[in-house]
Amino acid sequence: MKKILYISVATVIVVIVALVIFNKFTSGEDLATLEVKLTRGNFEILVTTTGELQAENSKLITAPAELRSRNLRFGQLKIQDLIPEGTVVDSGNYVAQIDRSDADNRLKDMLDELEKEEYDLLKTKLDTTIQLRNLRDELINLEFNMEEMEITLEQSIYEPPATIRQARINLDKATRAFDQAKKNYKLKVQQANADMRDAEINLAKKQRQKDEMMSVLDKFTIYAPAPGMLIYHKEWGGQKRKVGSNISPWDLTVATLPDLASMISKTYINEIDISKIQVGQEVRIGVDAFPEKEYTGKVFEVANIGEQLPNTDAKVFEVVIKVDGTDPILRPSMTTSNQIVTSIFEDVLFLPLEAIHVNDSIPFVYKKNGTKQVVILGESNENEIIVEQGLEENDKILLTLPENTEKFKLQGEELIAVIHEKARQKKLEEERIKTEAAEKAAQREKKMMDLQKMPEGMTMEQIQKAMSERGGSRVVVKKEETK
Repeated sequence: MKKILYISVATVIVVIVALVIFNKFTSGEDLATLEVKLTRGNFEILVTTTGELQAENSKLITAPAELRSRNLRFGQLKIQDLIPEGTVVDSGNYVAQIDRSDADNRLKDMLDELEKEEYDLLKTKLDTTIQLRNLRDELINLEFNMEEMEITLEQSIYEPPATIRQARINLDKATRAFDQAKKNYKLKVQQANADMRDAEINLAKKQRQKDEMMSVLDKFTIYAPAPGMLIYHKEWGGQKRKVGSNISPWDLTVATLPDLASMISKTYINEIDISKIQVGQEVRIGVDAFPEKEYTGKVFEVANIGEQLPNTDAKVFEVVIKVDGTDPILRPSMTTSNQIVTSIFEDVLFLPLEAIHVNDSIPFVYKKNGTKQVVILGESNENEIIVEQGLEENDKILLTLPENTEKFKLQGEELIAVIHEKARQKKLEEERIKTEAAEKAAQREKKMMDLQKMPEGMTMEQIQKAMSERGGSRVVVKKEETK
């Protein structure tokens, strides 16, 4: 029993010693990781965002442009078949098939209408022929009647004056009826020609519609206009156009053939950070598919107007980043991580954000030497912040709150006044910017009200003169705005 007791006591002692030694070493490691030195160097302010690779230039594969014809008046058409995305095609290779069922039905209707117009034209010809022949027969009869009246008048020279007078009146009536019939015949000929022309025009119109429909139906099978890798076209909502998708006469794109020699990354920046983004800024680009690869680029285009993406509430601005150089492994639709360098501060001191503490808007740090140092801070990025005053390069700073913080002696109290002054200046600058923006808005509104009060028909010179006389500044407006 004593032997077992000795062994148990010895085991407990060994465990306690091991725990003490382990705790000592781990405590030492924690303390080492809880402190940090200031870093001196170039400090970058980055805006990090996710984007999508696209080709800067692409050749569009479209449905036939004849779908926009006013004679055909197509609506939505469905993509019946489309080869897989990423397929490498050569010029003239099959790409897609547009559903032609509705167009075939319309073609049948057009053929029926064409046959009806042909019948109407034939009927108009027959009716015109019969009507004009009857009019010509009537003219002949009227001419014979007029000759008879002439003979009667000639034979009545020995008759009483009343008889002669009646014969002359009858001849005048017959002559007038003949002349009127000739004029009516000419009008009827013109009317017949107009009816024939109208029927021919309607027939020609239906014939053109039929010819156009048959021509465009031959183009419902779509082929590649050039060699390349086929990429599905993205609609405005972000969905890819594929089998079952609709196309319209105003957006005939079925797919694209991107030029992989020049790539861009299209991304969206929130409204908070967009003011930092400018064309020409350097960008570090990573591709999720190849994490070991690093690329560079520049901001190529920044949208002036924000938009709201589907299923989100925040407003964002589209930013286009052009990738430097080429790499054959890059493909459209690959996801990119973009770090846009918005500012660089050279030769400055900076710390991790975790080391900064704030009390009553006064920032400070805990130094390893047991002091609580007030600091003046500058710009920051996602992880670090610039220290303008209060610390030296070799100072060792604690990353987390130490124990017994009340024992740390406060230093740098003279910097508090500087911090307050800096905050006051920042507030004044913000108020100044806000006031200027409000004044400009009020001036624009006043100018628009003055323009609305101007009489109609005034020239630009007259408007400028009137504005000057009223004490307003010179304005420049488009002509259509002065109407």
